[in-house]
Amino acid sequence: MPDARPASALPRVRLALLGTLFLAGLLAIACRLWKLQVRTGAESWRNVQAKQSIRSVRLPGMRGSIRDRNGRVLAENRPSHCLDVYVEEFRAPGPSERTIERVMDTLYRLSERLGVPCALSADDVRRHIRRRTPLPLTAWRDLPERAIARYAETAEEFPGTALSVEPVRRYPLGRTASHLLGYVGRADLASEYDARKEAAGEGAFTEEKPHFYLPEMAGRAGVEKAFDGVLRAGDGGKLELQVDVAGFKFDEVSRREGGRGSDVRLAIDADAQAALERILSEPLPSENPAVKRKAAGVLIDPANGDVLAMASVPGFDPNDFVPAIPARTWRALADDPAKPLLNRAVSGEYAPGSTFKPVTLLAAMGTGAVKPETRYECPGQFRLGKAVFRCWNHWGHGGIDLEHAIRYSCNVYLFNAALAAGSGAVQEEARSFGFGRKTGISLGGERAGLVPTDEWSRRTGRGGWRDGDTCNLSIGQGAMLVTPLQLALYAAALANGGTLWRPRLALAVIGPDGKERTFPPAKAEVQPKVTRKAMAAVRRGMRDVVNASDGTGKKAAVPGVEVAAKTGTAEYGRKGEGKKMTWMIAFAPYEKPRYAVAILEEDGVGGGSTCAPRVSALFSHLFGVSSASRPPDAAEYGPFLPVPGEL
Repeated sequence: MPDARPASALPRVRLALLGTLFLAGLLAIACRLWKLQVRTGAESWRNVQAKQSIRSVRLPGMRGSIRDRNGRVLAENRPSHCLDVYVEEFRAPGPSERTIERVMDTLYRLSERLGVPCALSADDVRRHIRRRTPLPLTAWRDLPERAIARYAETAEEFPGTALSVEPVRRYPLGRTASHLLGYVGRADLASEYDARKEAAGEGAFTEEKPHFYLPEMAGRAGVEKAFDGVLRAGDGGKLELQVDVAGFKFDEVSRREGGRGSDVRLAIDADAQAALERILSEPLPSENPAVKRKAAGVLIDPANGDVLAMASVPGFDPNDFVPAIPARTWRALADDPAKPLLNRAVSGEYAPGSTFKPVTLLAAMGTGAVKPETRYECPGQFRLGKAVFRCWNHWGHGGIDLEHAIRYSCNVYLFNAALAAGSGAVQEEARSFGFGRKTGISLGGERAGLVPTDEWSRRTGRGGWRDGDTCNLSIGQGAMLVTPLQLALYAAALANGGTLWRPRLALAVIGPDGKERTFPPAKAEVQPKVTRKAMAAVRRGMRDVVNASDGTGKKAAVPGVEVAAKTGTAEYGRKGEGKKMTWMIAFAPYEKPRYAVAILEEDGVGGGSTCAPRVSALFSHLFGVSSASRPPDAAEYGPFLPVPGEL
């Protein structure tokens, strides 16, 4: 049946349908545009605006404490009361100078009211507004209690100001253990962030860089630096501030306080440390008290390598470095010829003198060239070709065996023993006792010392090794160099029968959660290979050094305690100047040693005169022997007279 609608109506229907489709499409586009530009767009722009107005501030964490083996605090934090000015509260219309004037006027009035001088200038305020606008301006740090009380009474008169507290480092024992503990300084957190980002790689690093950092302490020397990674809080806090168009603080958005670092418990005994430093610092009766002493000492537990005390004289007060050391104080320390910043115990390298002689004798016995009963004749000198090597006793010791060679410190005996064993055996024995390499202690600046060899001699232009070099090496002179720490560990190895320990400085790290991670004792990688018979002979000789009436170290004697020791004196500088490094290594008690020590004094008279009385004083303190019961010379550090047999 044919369509009843007229032919002209069909195009109108199609146009209507097409118009409807176009209208629906335009409506869909309009809805989408409204959603993007009005609903979602407004929210997005608000987020962008909010993000641009947010400033993040990294808050410092709490640094962990350092304690001795008995829990005594060696380094901790104390509260420093500060007075802050919130610059946004002082804004004045017009140029920023008006705001600066208002701030300075308040600071002057506060200074007068508190009774403390104002250290800030208009330039300081101007710089703060330009660089750290959202943050409060700290006008005073470490306010005294009287100033804090005055402020509390009149705080309402100074709107826009407030007290705050920041932690600063405190060393309650002052100069004690200063080289060992080290000191702190301001951490460069921006550089640390850049270093972490570079190490992790651009794509793997998601941490956002804060806009501002509040001051945080970082270790700069000693234990503070060596254990900085655990003492500092692993997670710093975060503060988010909203600022206005001028950059001033508008509101605090969020705050997350920083964490706390771990505590470190050291092997150090604070009482032994203080005693060692006092003994090294006090002059002998015949010494000039006006001359600044330069000395070092290290006390070791022979059973495990624990560093019980480590001292270097002169020292410094690490409290001077908190929060920042004044330029004047730093220059005084840096320019002091006595080098108070040098840790002589680990960074000083010295010829060991006769303290090295047991190494030579153990090497000779190890090769079989010398036995404990081997005798050599000492006429007071030793001829080697045209060269003459003298013994300290120009009249000679006559025919003596090995133990008497140690007791009398006979050079001629050592020359014969070293040449019989060969230089290689002596050098190898020295290296097995830890000389010529770093001990691995957890402190910066450690030096390795030197065990000279033929290869070293040729490399340094001294020519090939000669028998004369072997003679010098045998008595710890020539190019041989050691540190006091190395010598103390060597003394501990002699005390315990031949075990060389790695020095243990830290016993444990205690985390903020209370969990403790301990550090077990560890032997050195290379150990001395000595027979029990050889070690016993050397130990008997060292016992006679102190306990025999003609021993070179008899001033180290302690009533009721059997001490074994070896003195040493090494000349340095130009020949004829008479400048000497004086030593003593010792351990006690002889049968079951609890302590081993090495003491050095620069420019002393001799090991037996200068160092032995100090060893006696230290052991007397450690074993609880009163000075009244000690021999008169030891109680007074002894008459300042040279003792023979030290070269």
